Amino acid sequence: MKEKVLLKSALIQIWKTRDDLEKSVVGKIFDVICKSLKENARCCIALSGGETPKNVYRLMGQDARKILVDWNRVQVFFCDERAVPPNNPNSNYGMIEHEWISYISIPQENIHRIKGEIDPKIAAEEYEQEMRKVFRNDPTVFDLVLLGIGEDGHTASLFPGTDAALEKEALVESVFVKQLNSWRVTLTIPILNAAREIIFLAAGKQKSSILQRILNAKETDSKLPASLIHPKDGTLSWMIDEEAGSLLKQHTSIIIERR
Repeated sequence: MKEKVLLKSALIQIWKTRDDLEKSVVGKIFDVICKSLKENARCCIALSGGETPKNVYRLMGQDARKILVDWNRVQVFFCDERAVPPNNPNSNYGMIEHEWISYISIPQENIHRIKGEIDPKIAAEEYEQEMRKVFRNDPTVFDLVLLGIGEDGHTASLFPGTDAALEKEALVESVFVKQLNSWRVTLTIPILNAAREIIFLAAGKQKSSILQRILNAKETDSKLPASLIHPKDGTLSWMIDEEAGSLLKQHTSIIIERR
């Protein structure tokens, strides 16, 4: 029997333009990192690839606030990776490194990439070991996770109809995505839902239909993996632009805040 979880009311923040949205997401990320470093010895974040957050990373690399962060205390992980080497144009790590990481003074040992160039199953096993090594005796909890959403309801590389989207124990899984005919390595629902702060970023008219389906749902649905993201103790923020939110209407389970 599949587990169904009733969803809490969701706060949806909508910006008029994509430009305004991206600048606000950058500010949110810096705020979370700085707050975490004030309260803790380090800050651990997990980032997603894709076209939607690409300009966010570019803006982060240009933002003057980057000099205020002690990057020696920040650990950077990745939510998922394609089965390609880091210099491949489709590499999530490669894109984020090019747009952001190369512009900040962070030790290379603080960047924990998924090895897309090796066997996906081995890469998943090694990445989980790497995570446990970094967190050591501390709870394996990210201070910040940045997620996107696909038009089919996937997030990270948790696609509808895959075992990875239903994984309950492993923190990292390899997954073959039939519709894309490609292998991926992805963080799983348990580790994502353990995060202290999760940001869902969505922009563009093409995301409006899937957002309406997910945010109008009263319970989780494994056919829409993004709906499975519901942190028990953390905070979930939906940050979207006007086009992505064009089909949403405020009701008992949606609280819309327009910026």
